[in-house]
Amino acid sequence: MNMSSSTNTNLTMNGVVTGSPWKRYGWSIVAFILITVAVFSALVKLGLWQLDRAKQKQTWQQTLSERQQQRQLSYSEILGQLAKQQTDEFSLLSGYQLALSATPVSEQILLLDNQVYQGQVGYLAFQLLTVAPSQPRLLLELGFVAGSKDRRILPSVQPLPLEQVELTGRVYQKQINPMSQQLQAEMGNPLRFQNLNIAELSELLQTPIANLVLQPNSLANQQLPQPWQPIPLGVQKHQGYALQWFTMAAVFLSLMLWLAVRFIRKQQTGFLK
Repeated sequence: MNMSSSTNTNLTMNGVVTGSPWKRYGWSIVAFILITVAVFSALVKLGLWQLDRAKQKQTWQQTLSERQQQRQLSYSEILGQLAKQQTDEFSLLSGYQLALSATPVSEQILLLDNQVYQGQVGYLAFQLLTVAPSQPRLLLELGFVAGSKDRRILPSVQPLPLEQVELTGRVYQKQINPMSQQLQAEMGNPLRFQNLNIAELSELLQTPIANLVLQPNSLANQQLPQPWQPIPLGVQKHQGYALQWFTMAAVFLSLMLWLAVRFIRKQQTGFLK
């Protein structure tokens, strides 16, 4: 049988495969390259996305700081801002200063479940206020109260008396978690609910409620702590996540390069035998 010494046909000689590895492993090599590029690109993009989020949060933090220095707004002005509000997270009204005269609607206490403050699990307590008959009601944050190990036992919170009170403070809005946004209220006094879904709370109580919360500077006869977390994840968190994604990308690329080099050396060793 005639045979050219330069043929690319794969033969087996003394147990060693000769010829071009592309004909034997062509599709496997292509798949290897495509998977490497796709996974590496995805990891890098996730890291860049986290850096972009960190930059956005830094801008948002600066906006909050600027609002702390601005004059106090009236409730009508806040409602005007609310009417013009857009839907993205960076158009939230958190941080604006508010001054108003209001009266508690009732002594009904509202408890937002699954809150954590300084390592303690508990609730954020609220009371509903009326500012003017023609305006929507306003949620007033009374503060954080620790919960009991027995979830059947709800904490006792002293409500504001049913008389007019002068209040100053800052407002905030919480983003609704798309994975868990239902109010899931348990009727009673206190009324416990799982998510601060003001639209559903308004429907439940059958009264219009403005889509924001007032955290007062001080309350008479109230000493409950008031956590301030307008930004769920800070700049450092996003930067840390970005570093993790970039590290994973580097480790993955190093592993794939090592496998590629090992494969090439194995083929070269086979040709030299």
